[in-house]
Amino acid sequence: MSNGAETRMRRSRRKILSAAEDVFLTAGFLGASMDQVAEHAGVSKQTIYAHFKSKQALFIDVVVAMTGGAAQTLQEDIGAPLDDRPVQDFMLEAAIEQLNVVLTPRLMQLRRMVIGEVERFPELGKALFENGPQQAINRLARACAHYTAIGQLNTPDPVEAAGFFNWIVMGAPTSAAMLLGDAGIPDRDARHRHAAESVRIFLCAYGVGAQGGC
Repeated sequence: MSNGAETRMRRSRRKILSAAEDVFLTAGFLGASMDQVAEHAGVSKQTIYAHFKSKQALFIDVVVAMTGGAAQTLQEDIGAPLDDRPVQDFMLEAAIEQLNVVLTPRLMQLRRMVIGEVERFPELGKALFENGPQQAINRLARACAHYTAIGQLNTPDPVEAAGFFNWIVMGAPTSAAMLLGDAGIPDRDARHRHAAESVRIFLCAYGVGAQGGC
């Protein structure tokens, strides 16, 4: 395949994913059809099936694209370098970034949709988890191991500690946003207060010395 053809294929795929995101978020997984996606994208249904073998496969790729974009915004590449700034500064920044990126109406709408279909289509939930919370936990686990190695944390199991921190930060705000809709999404000041308290609680459990403020 020539470079020009590859570029056209990538553009076509991006156009379909963007259209599918709008259709799924508007109509829901069951209510959406490939015909609607084709019309919204301005392509034929055959073109969609050339990229995605089924509506379920298309939806999984929409989940990956939406949550992958959030992960990229958070710079959750596990190979990204870590510096020696105070652990509380890193954890606070990570918590605020995660709250700001995840607590958006579109991502909350996506989560509600996936949860509604997870019994019939468990692959949808798996895709959301692996490209959302699991990415954040991986990043935090690497940070926990790093700060333990330089003597600022004491995390015998960095992955376990990262999981605790992730859910301290995300549990209550995400539940409120999921159940209450956009009205349940905390404002900037509330997110910052929650992030700071989450860091304080985490450092009380895993911090070295008095830095946790216990």
